[in-house]
Amino acid sequence: MSIQFRCSNPRRAQVLSTVAVAINGIDFLEVLDHDAPPGAPPQRTLLVHMIKDTPWGLGTANVRIEGGARVTQIKVEWAVRAADAAQSDVDAGRMTAAERAFYNGLGDANRVLVVRVDQDGDFSAYKLRLVRSTTDARPPVGFDAILSEVEFSFKVECPTEFDCAPDESCPPVETDEPVIDYLARDYSSLRRLLLDRLAVVMPDWQERNAADLGIALVELLAYTGDYLSYYQDAVATEAYLDTARRRVSLRRHARLLDYPMHDGCNARAWVQVQVDVVELTLPKGTPLLTRVSGLPPMVRPNSSQLTRARMARPVVFETMETVRLFQAHNELSFYTWGDERCCLPAGATRATLRGDYSATLAAGDVLVFVEKRSPRTGYRADADLERRHVVRLTRVTADSDPLGGQFEQPPTADPVAVTEIEWVAQDALPFILDLSEVQAPADDLEPGEPERQLASVALGNMVLADHGETLAPETLPAVVDPTRYRPALERGGITHTASADMTQPATQALRQFPQKALPAVTLLSTSGTWTPVRDLLNTDRFQTEFVAESDSDERVYLRFGDGRTGRLPLVNESFAAIYRIGGGEAGNVGAGALAHAVTTVDGITAISNPLPAAGGVTPESLEEVRQYAPQAFRTQERAVTEADYAEVAERHPEIQRAVATRRWTGSWYTMFLTVDRKGGLSVDAQFEAELRRYLERFRLSGQDLEIDGPRFVSLDIAFIVCVEPNYFASNVKAALMEVFSSGVLPDRTRGFFHPDNFTVGQPVYLSQVVATAMAVPGVRWIDTEAGKGKPTRFQRWGEPARDELAKGQIDIGRLEIARLDNDPSRPENGKLEFIMEGGL
Repeated sequence: MSIQFRCSNPRRAQVLSTVAVAINGIDFLEVLDHDAPPGAPPQRTLLVHMIKDTPWGLGTANVRIEGGARVTQIKVEWAVRAADAAQSDVDAGRMTAAERAFYNGLGDANRVLVVRVDQDGDFSAYKLRLVRSTTDARPPVGFDAILSEVEFSFKVECPTEFDCAPDESCPPVETDEPVIDYLARDYSSLRRLLLDRLAVVMPDWQERNAADLGIALVELLAYTGDYLSYYQDAVATEAYLDTARRRVSLRRHARLLDYPMHDGCNARAWVQVQVDVVELTLPKGTPLLTRVSGLPPMVRPNSSQLTRARMARPVVFETMETVRLFQAHNELSFYTWGDERCCLPAGATRATLRGDYSATLAAGDVLVFVEKRSPRTGYRADADLERRHVVRLTRVTADSDPLGGQFEQPPTADPVAVTEIEWVAQDALPFILDLSEVQAPADDLEPGEPERQLASVALGNMVLADHGETLAPETLPAVVDPTRYRPALERGGITHTASADMTQPATQALRQFPQKALPAVTLLSTSGTWTPVRDLLNTDRFQTEFVAESDSDERVYLRFGDGRTGRLPLVNESFAAIYRIGGGEAGNVGAGALAHAVTTVDGITAISNPLPAAGGVTPESLEEVRQYAPQAFRTQERAVTEADYAEVAERHPEIQRAVATRRWTGSWYTMFLTVDRKGGLSVDAQFEAELRRYLERFRLSGQDLEIDGPRFVSLDIAFIVCVEPNYFASNVKAALMEVFSSGVLPDRTRGFFHPDNFTVGQPVYLSQVVATAMAVPGVRWIDTEAGKGKPTRFQRWGEPARDELAKGQIDIGRLEIARLDNDPSRPENGKLEFIMEGGL
């Protein structure tokens, strides 16, 4: 098999073969390699096929071989017509008898010129040309000038993986590139660039009038180029976390890094609603307004008073639950069982109310304890506004005091009905609440009020409200192309709120996590209700969920699913958006700021929030996302090792320190977690269940978890204290006992042995004890030397000393916590003794 090399103009060869013109030319050329007859050297015999019969006299002098890269100057040994190959050629040694027979036997032997060269060429292209003579390069007489030459290769039958057909495409004409300023990207520079180019290609056009059509087209192209340049820059800018400028882009980049960027969160407040009817129900979603001068507590919807209030731009809250209100709960008095100087201690979780409220007060209700009048002056204005605390009741029990009437003025023999209330430990009273009766000044008494009043009271009718105003339903544009449906809400600054648990402790109800807050938007359509989610990655194709994305201009765009992650809206489907606006730190209003309710319910006499609103957070800034998102993955989100469990547990807001121990329990490994709760609270069943729920998403599958409290190590400490000459020893000792107590001091600092000052594994250092004692006024020195007959002790209670005084510390195990309550009734909880010498 041989490859045919044809001339570069096959159309001309076809025409030449069909017309009656006495002009000949080369049709194609073959290089004999594997198909060469016996005796013929491979790749050195060329068969030149003519379009017409090869003329007589065409021989060696009329053939030239040109080209080559490495092998050049190839000479033609002989050339003869295939039909004219004779015995004389065989006798002369130019060819073998087999070759002669092969050439003579060709089907078109009269049209074939056999050419033998002295050597085979390389892999480059060669050209065979027919010339008149060795000195005249013109085509032979009677040959076409175009078809008198042909390109070929000697290596056509060498193995190759490419197509042997030559590429006959004509390369484009190379022209000089125009000089273009590629830095021109805005309107003015692009306009100048276009005019400069036109001055080169159209030098006769000199018009520069703005009304000229050419100038108008130039400016139109410059405008389009400016827009496209901005689009390219914007796309490139938004493609990276470090350069993105839009909140939507940064949110999606951060989500890829598993960082939940937040758009802020609204504030919450506990609001008291006082009524003058026996009972009424306040519905969920009732608007509450901050104080507007001259307006009553209750404002009717669509009234002139509401229009006036709107002009003052008040902050709007809305109730988060439906609540029953009772006139008897406007103000509840504490019952002190006849004690005139009574108080609720810090850490209290129970109290007694005067009156029987068992029919209207129940577990789950919320009360706020407030100091109504100053215990010293009796004035309302002097009351400490910080002595206010909210609690959620866990038990309400009716009772009576058979001697209660004896403390009335005048005394009676009638019993007094009381109600015992209890609340959760998380709502424990953080301060001392004075319950004593005070003499109210005459100029600070309302008509009909008694002169003797309790300094502190409890407020009922509490309802949780959050910042945000619900707007009227907004109709969104109809769906035309579901895949590109991205409607924008008319109002910006929508509310972001987290779900509320109405059973959690009241003090935790105001604590929110912005990362879990969702936009307060709901969509209604013919296909049902659509709810917002943070993203659609975990949404299936049937769920009616969407994402509300806030941009830098506070506009909110709604993004729907694509039919795989989230349901795709239907063509012509209509939506109505119901959403709230308002949020951020603007909702953190002070105590007493809320004063009006917009409702049709009659009977409301006063609105107030005894405690400041809290939880309002502004949207996370773009720079914060750039700083925090790349580091988000460093936060451990799984617990495998002991250190993992301890670190994850310490993220819980109620845990001060945790220690984990992995033990083999017979069939598998169990992780034992020892936790130190803040405030020295015990690890009860309720807290253990809550902590288990918190740790469940971190826990390693197949690994059991056991939670317990630490082992408390009671201390036994005794020192000799030398008192300064001008101080009473008893006063100095009382001061020492107070400083080394386990409670909170009157100045709200912690005592030395307060539970939060020590944690698991923390030793007790003698130097710290001495330094604290020496700081007490009146202490001259502390004797810490142990000796025969000396009462000095610094050791574990109930155990022999282990040279703790010599070492200067009491060692505490990794699962132990030092404790010293110095309670004479419970010496097993630690004992502290100071032997005073000197002084007065």
